[in-house]
Amino acid sequence: MLFGLGISTIGDFIYIVAINILVLNLTGSAAAVAGLWMIGPIASLVTKFWSGSMIDRLNIRRIMIGTDLIRAALVAIIPFFDSIWPIYVCLFFLSISKAFFEPAAITYITHLVPGNDRKQFNSFRSLITSSAFLIGPAISGALLLITSVHISIWMNAFSFVVSAILVYWLPNVNTDAGQTVNKFSLNMMKSDWKEVFRYSQSHLYIVKVYFIAQFFMVLALGMDAQEVVFTQEVLHLSETDYGLLISLTGVGSILGAATVSLLSKKLSIKALMISGYLMVSVGYLVYAFSVSFWTVAMGFMVLGFFNSFSGTGFVTFYQNNVPVKMMGRISSIYGIFQSVFQILFIFLIGFTGDIIPIRYSIIGASTLMLLISFWQIKLVLMPNRSGYFKEEQELKSTS
Repeated sequence: MLFGLGISTIGDFIYIVAINILVLNLTGSAAAVAGLWMIGPIASLVTKFWSGSMIDRLNIRRIMIGTDLIRAALVAIIPFFDSIWPIYVCLFFLSISKAFFEPAAITYITHLVPGNDRKQFNSFRSLITSSAFLIGPAISGALLLITSVHISIWMNAFSFVVSAILVYWLPNVNTDAGQTVNKFSLNMMKSDWKEVFRYSQSHLYIVKVYFIAQFFMVLALGMDAQEVVFTQEVLHLSETDYGLLISLTGVGSILGAATVSLLSKKLSIKALMISGYLMVSVGYLVYAFSVSFWTVAMGFMVLGFFNSFSGTGFVTFYQNNVPVKMMGRISSIYGIFQSVFQILFIFLIGFTGDIIPIRYSIIGASTLMLLISFWQIKLVLMPNRSGYFKEEQELKSTS
């Protein structure tokens, strides 16, 4: 499972570099490149209204294999187009496939990995993602030097095929699921939404922790969307400096993920979430107030290092507390709100950057992120909610 996720993630990072270059070469338009980043959230909004209902009722292993193969086919045909609109259509359906794959994958992992091992599994997955963040663009750059952008894109298609083969070798975990949804209807969707709403009402604490984590991520994505403008127009750093900053962030992420992997048995879910959310927000604050390359680098490495702490802690909390039979619907329906917030905040921070100096926009966003982290920490430390953070061995010993 880890190897399959790792292969496809490296392929994704190779592809991200290549598709941006392909679209820029094809159109010569920065707006066309920016359009690439809006397709994913829009496709999520269109899909996640109903995808969770199918994920919870179908065989999730088959969903993962099918979406991997669909993504492989869609990516493979992109280099054959000489116009931007067919590429956008492919990317839209790629995003729809991803909207199925990601909730299915987290549900499958929750089924497959025993409670005792989830924290360590999530830390290993974070390590793989962090490594891919550094390795993928480097491989893509090398491929662009010795081959072409088309080869880089086809490598991503191949990575999806490899991922599908590896998932095929994994066991079925929800063998009782129907192979088709015979009565998929608007009424079924309404019923599922009502069920998720009832669950949310009776588990408000879990919902609060979840949405604070998602809002925290949205703030980070909004600031990341403006980091090129900030580093070049405010700090007057070169493109080479920016590339080095991204590499240093990757190094910080790998070191942080490796630390979590080594200490996962000793670090509690609470410790991971508290240190992760606090220090990531501190890293963004250092970045917002930075005046030189080295202060930016320090902020990027801090936030990169502790990102694995918050991510591993939160995902393990989510897997341990959300019913696995509802996980597809909950992930998808909550994901709608995340996509809306993501689109709005990217527009908001970009819009305010045209009215007030971009530094003030970043300072405001990073200060809000720090306040959000304090709110999350307050929730995590509530004494009467400690049961939500018990791990499998603790639950067994007290039962």
